[in-house]
Amino acid sequence: MYGFLVLLGVITVVFLLFNVLPGDPARMMLGQRADQASIDAINKDLGRDKSLTIQFVMYLNDLSPISVHDAENKSHYLYLSSDKYPSYIKLFSAGSKVVILKSPYLRRSYITKRRVSDIIKDTMPATVVLAFAAILFGSFFGILLGIWAAIKKNSWFDKGSLVFAIFGMALPSFFVGLIISWLFGYILRDYTGLNHQGSLYYIDDFGDQKLVLKNLLLPTLTLGLRPLAIIIQLTRGSLLDVLSQDYIRTATAKGLSFYKVVFKHALKNALNPVITAISGWFAGLMAGAVFVERVFNWRGIGNEVVDALEKNDLPVVMGATLVFAVVFVIINITVDIIYGVLDPRVRVQ
Repeated sequence: MYGFLVLLGVITVVFLLFNVLPGDPARMMLGQRADQASIDAINKDLGRDKSLTIQFVMYLNDLSPISVHDAENKSHYLYLSSDKYPSYIKLFSAGSKVVILKSPYLRRSYITKRRVSDIIKDTMPATVVLAFAAILFGSFFGILLGIWAAIKKNSWFDKGSLVFAIFGMALPSFFVGLIISWLFGYILRDYTGLNHQGSLYYIDDFGDQKLVLKNLLLPTLTLGLRPLAIIIQLTRGSLLDVLSQDYIRTATAKGLSFYKVVFKHALKNALNPVITAISGWFAGLMAGAVFVERVFNWRGIGNEVVDALEKNDLPVVMGATLVFAVVFVIINITVDIIYGVLDPRVRVQ
């Protein structure tokens, strides 16, 4: 229920924000020399000739998997258009009104005329791969280094990890991306063999799509540095807190080895805040990948959003924002389930 309310709030805010921005979508789609009749036809198709309230109802109806339509009256603002919904499942009908099950309709791009859902479908996998690689890099090395920093408390390694964490959290991703791209992809290119720009796939001279995994390394390093720094400190702090608990002292008094106490008893309970950070960062990385994708010319949804913003292509930006919101809500619900698996007290509550 909370997730549903969050999504409804995001939809409302996104709709209101982008509908008060200046600009005429019809002229963007048809060009400045378009005649008034064509402009009026486009505005009618987009629903912009109606009140803001009706436009919002139309927007909710387009996004909802289960929606109500008028199957007969073409002038009705909820008319069941085959252009919007090429495939659907009819649930039931009452007179001219029909209730259908469909995939959400995110409108069409003002510039390319493509369906926004198709644009997201084409670009989303590259962003998911980049975000997943970055959070995997940050989580693995962050937990590993955080455990070692906690075990070696007050050592040079522990103090060095604190300094690294401060720099990692302070430096913005786009700045780090420029430095990493320039250093490893340009200055040291002969030694690293890496490109300062490039996507997951490229089209060769024969028109075939080729996978280039090495292009994933630099954007992954850039995007993963900040979660790496945070996870190191979270793991260290949480593990030190758990190691001071009574049950840990009891386990130690029973003669268990220090490393068995750490990895079998303490680490499991220390990972809850780390999992929260990882889940939040994964959703955040997908949205934050906008700048990193631009720096490295990574052809993902972030790069597509920047292009859409430059061209004032609002449906693409709105659709991408809603997709990020859905991902964030789903991840948070998944984390709640994982909490119950890791900590029996959550299931009892």
